[in-house]
Amino acid sequence: MSDMLKSSRPKSLRMLTSLLSMTLLSTWCLLAWAETPSSPQAASQRPKVCLVLSGGGARGAAHVGVLKVLEEYRIPIDCIAGTSMGALVGAAYASGNTVADMEKLLAGLSTNKLFVDKPPRDELHIRRKQEDRSLLFSPELGLDSVGGDMLPKGLVTGVQLESVLRELSAPGYIDFDTLPIPFRAVATDLVTGKAVIFDKGELATVMRSSMSVPVAIAPVEVDGKLLVDGMLVSNLPVSVGRDMGADVIIAVNVGTPLLKREQLGSMIGISGQVLSILTEQNVNASIASLKPTDILITPELGDFSTGDFDELSKTLPIGEAAARKVAEQLTKLSLSTDEYAAYRSSHKTFMAQDLSSVDKVTFAKMERVNPDYVESLMKTKAGKDINQAELDADMRRLYGTGDFEHVGYQFEDKDGQRILAVEATEKNWGPNYFRFGLGLEHDFAGETDSTLQARYRQTGLNSLGAEWLTDVQVGSTDHVASEFYQPLDKAQQYFIAPKFELKRTTNNLYDGDHKLRSYDIETYRIGVDFGRNLYEYGQIVLGIRAGQLKQSVDIGADLPDSDIREGAFVASLQIDKLDSVAFPQNGYVFQTTLYDSNSALGADDNYNKYSVGGSYITSHGKNTVAFSGYANGSLDGGTLPSYDQSSWGGLFRQSGYAPGQMVGETLMFARMMYYYKLVDYTMFDGLYGGFSLEAGKMGQPLISSNDSDVITSASIYIATDSPIGPLYLGYGAAEDGNESLYLFLGYPY
Repeated sequence: MSDMLKSSRPKSLRMLTSLLSMTLLSTWCLLAWAETPSSPQAASQRPKVCLVLSGGGARGAAHVGVLKVLEEYRIPIDCIAGTSMGALVGAAYASGNTVADMEKLLAGLSTNKLFVDKPPRDELHIRRKQEDRSLLFSPELGLDSVGGDMLPKGLVTGVQLESVLRELSAPGYIDFDTLPIPFRAVATDLVTGKAVIFDKGELATVMRSSMSVPVAIAPVEVDGKLLVDGMLVSNLPVSVGRDMGADVIIAVNVGTPLLKREQLGSMIGISGQVLSILTEQNVNASIASLKPTDILITPELGDFSTGDFDELSKTLPIGEAAARKVAEQLTKLSLSTDEYAAYRSSHKTFMAQDLSSVDKVTFAKMERVNPDYVESLMKTKAGKDINQAELDADMRRLYGTGDFEHVGYQFEDKDGQRILAVEATEKNWGPNYFRFGLGLEHDFAGETDSTLQARYRQTGLNSLGAEWLTDVQVGSTDHVASEFYQPLDKAQQYFIAPKFELKRTTNNLYDGDHKLRSYDIETYRIGVDFGRNLYEYGQIVLGIRAGQLKQSVDIGADLPDSDIREGAFVASLQIDKLDSVAFPQNGYVFQTTLYDSNSALGADDNYNKYSVGGSYITSHGKNTVAFSGYANGSLDGGTLPSYDQSSWGGLFRQSGYAPGQMVGETLMFARMMYYYKLVDYTMFDGLYGGFSLEAGKMGQPLISSNDSDVITSASIYIATDSPIGPLYLGYGAAEDGNESLYLFLGYPY
């Protein structure tokens, strides 16, 4: 027995030694495996992290500050879900933009860049520029053929916003799971009231759908659905992140707090509060669904406005600070330096757009606008490589025609062809349009020149894009004019425009600064113009006029009452490349007209007259200088009849004089204006202060005792861009002692 024990003891010891060795070896292997970076098994064992970003307008820029800290702490982000501004930031990051890229992009954004839909003025068709020179200020009211909608679906259509969104995201019609980071966006179906979760589509369109705040931004139609901001149904889409397979949710809530009672004194405040209440309810439900392992980050943005897109960068440090407050929770998700580097290496590549040529350019069905005309406006053509800047300019040009409520595009692959599908949606509130205007010049000395104006425009009258335009004006000048504008080719380069007008003007005569008398001139005129549009540059016109003029004296008897038959040839050239007519910062404008009153056309008086004028504007920072010059008179030095002489005077037109105080046969005038932007406005040009220096000469004055020498004058003023147009308050003085205070509503260029 003892021998047996002796013989088994070494065997047992050997077995025990072998077991111990195997245990030590296994432990060493486990330790070695644990230290191996980016091990597939290690990656599979860590929780899947989904970042959920809420809507909140401009407050949502704080999301970028949060992202900066998440990268600093080496937190992996496996998927992103966002609503509204959260969708914008989420899509930009999911597309492969770095935080530094996004900070730079945000610094360049502003309310004007995002929400002013009208394209740069110097890109507009000359006919739309001509509307700027009227007194019209009201929104364009519309009426369709059955008397339906009169207003657009939103204050902003989102054309400019969509252009900016393309800079922030991966372009193209794509599956969002193929992005560097899988992504989802939430919008609201305006018809059903249900959430729409985007997992594919053209990213810029998707982002705009998700952030189309009702009334402010027009809804977006996608796949037959009318979509608005996702904040109405899921402003903090935690459930969407959960459906993407998230084990851990990092939710960032930048939602707007409810207004206090004293802030609810207007319809705007009450409307905003209703939206905030709806949003607050679904956000609270989302927060309640968070698990103990989830992380909630709430940047303390205080009263920072949802609409303050001019100060986006100020929110980034607030987002950073909020993320650092939950550092203890976040760092539990941190990867090692090597693991995070390996993880990020697959996410850093921005998905660039395919700019190869397309086989075809297609257009959505149009009822009133000729697709051939639309195609003629585009510089992007089939068979030609895509230039992104040129394509964006094409979209602005189409929108600038005034025929569409929204213009966009997407690239499609159909039947083996690459297609650029342009989606130009005609206005739902046309084709009959109405606008209204107001003009005022008052010199605080009893002379007031006021004008009310209304315009009716009917578009799409035939396949070449004919328009019927009618203006009605009452005030110091009563005027009714109507024109039928008929393009002669699909590109609308050439046109013919028959017209008529009825006009009554009241003119004052002065001896020095003493008002002598006033007289009326009534005009009844018909005519026809033949012209060539130089698209955004200008217009050349040749025309014929015929009619009757009646001159009648109200006070005094120096001018005889008379009836005059009119018949004349007219030629004009207009060039307009100003960036604005309210307070231009850069550009130039030039116009010249030749008028030949000719007995061969039935005129009582044979004479000719020219007028020429222009301005050049340049700026440096907030400082702007404008140089202008005007001249008119007889081409051959002949005498001009009293009913067709120049009337001059008023603010910026020989400041110090009353409006129309100078009347004569020839005019030579030069002006230099300087203005400085004192205050920036969100939606308007701003508040300015400035002065003008002027010199003018009225030759052969109608009242012979008036000064015919060169007169110098100057003005100082403050001015603002108001909802009814540019408004000036100024003081002007001339060297001969004439001086006036002015309140002026209108355009000095």
